[in-house]
Amino acid sequence: MNITYIIGLVLAIGVMLFGMITKIDLSETAEKLIDVNVVNLINFFDAASILIVIGCTLAVVVASFPPTMLKAIPKHFKVVLNTKKFNPVYYIEQLVELAQTARKNGLLSLEEKANEQEDPFFKQAIMLIVDANDPDKVRAILENDIECMSSRHEDGAGLYDKAGAVAPAFGMVGTLVGLINMLKSMSLDGGGASSLGADMGTALITTLYGCILAHMIFGPIANNLRIRDAEEVLCKQIIVEGIMSIQSGENPKFLKEKLLTYMGQQQREGAGEGGEGGEGGGKKKGKKK
Repeated sequence: MNITYIIGLVLAIGVMLFGMITKIDLSETAEKLIDVNVVNLINFFDAASILIVIGCTLAVVVASFPPTMLKAIPKHFKVVLNTKKFNPVYYIEQLVELAQTARKNGLLSLEEKANEQEDPFFKQAIMLIVDANDPDKVRAILENDIECMSSRHEDGAGLYDKAGAVAPAFGMVGTLVGLINMLKSMSLDGGGASSLGADMGTALITTLYGCILAHMIFGPIANNLRIRDAEEVLCKQIIVEGIMSIQSGENPKFLKEKLLTYMGQQQREGAGEGGEGGEGGGKKKGKKK
């Protein structure tokens, strides 16, 4: 599980709920510094507000995107919660091993290594140089694959950006609806002023719901999807550079130093010690989303 996402979400919800039920009085005459009243949560529940904000937000998202993208929503949550991050060190070690094999036995000997790869992109890259394609064409094909993949991922994150933009808007719509109903039914002569506070609170709850959805639900999902995309793009860029270097016959040791420049200094030190790439789980980490 993506522990940072879970902790952040639970902490945000917990702090918000605690703030809703807690009253802090710092005056000298206060009998209690902190007064906790769980019953206050009832003040923040309104069925009509939920219907307007959540219902209309979902409806607009459905209207804005094709069914193929909407079907991918469960996969998006799986990606966000997945802890199997893409491991650049694994790919660097694999590429160095391929470079050593190619120097000893030639590029044709890499075909067997290609069939062992579970990552379709890595396998495709190896087979392109095994088939002796033109280096410029190989690079163009692989970079186009990365660009198209990243574009698809951005479309997925854009779905949650759209939802995050729509939710506060419908929160304001709900507020306006509540205010209109309040003003229509208000009668100072008939005692309508006594319900003014309650009606105003109900009207503002929709804005609260919209902000919660936008900044606590949709925003973090979109950001996590972009982080996963950046991790995958980095690994694929390493594959492209490594494959092109193998095709040009570069020294394996130089190749490793060259590919390590894609990572931060601490990651380079760990890779130099061989501490991160020894796990075979990197094969699964390279699958497409």
